[in-house]
Amino acid sequence: MSSEGLQRCFVLHRRPYSESSLILDVFSEEYGRVSIMSKGARSKRSNLKGALQPFTPLLLKWSGNSSMKTLRQAEPISLGLPLTGICLYSAMYVNELLGRVLMGEVPMPGLFHDYLQALTELAQADNPEPALRRFELALLAALGYGVDFLHCAGSGETIDPSMTYRYRDQKGFIASVRLDNLTFKGDELIAISERRFITKQQLQAAKRFTRIALKPYLGGKPLKSRELFISRIPRARSIRT
Repeated sequence: MSSEGLQRCFVLHRRPYSESSLILDVFSEEYGRVSIMSKGARSKRSNLKGALQPFTPLLLKWSGNSSMKTLRQAEPISLGLPLTGICLYSAMYVNELLGRVLMGEVPMPGLFHDYLQALTELAQADNPEPALRRFELALLAALGYGVDFLHCAGSGETIDPSMTYRYRDQKGFIASVRLDNLTFKGDELIAISERRFITKQQLQAAKRFTRIALKPYLGGKPLKSRELFISRIPRARSIRT
């Protein structure tokens, strides 16, 4: 489907095509994830050579009814977001997540705003983890992964901050004294529900939950951004993404 006018977009990934063109994997506000060919974008005379980059807010217009669209117009809204170091690798992880789990041309305007918020937070953050966990939870919600963090799935009672609960896939959290990777404290579940992490333990619990919940969507194929992060930054053995 051709776009109706200019659309707010971000490039998730780009790769060379032929001698002078690019294939763009784009996340748009109104059309979701779209694959677009930009003809001549890599040529010396192209005025788009430096604009069609990840993390740069763009206005794009495209045409075509097949799965691969053709870029007709592109305008950068502003300079690329100032992402460096760990926060840059974290933003690359967010882009790879979207590229791996989103189906083509499924509108997700709410998630687009969550994505923009995540990039804005990462551009300003010393520690990227809170922004990453909030975005992962927003992505899961957009995918329809509904989990009640505030009520025990066994009894229906409100989660007690001082108790422990074990996660059961497709059911939720059930009160349990068993301690393993699927066990969470009540205060951790409340923090995940509110997407507000006060303690390091709450942040670690959110990371543990999102890893569990995203695994079925990602399958067994490792994330390239995570591998790149580890190889480029030695202290990332306790990887943040």
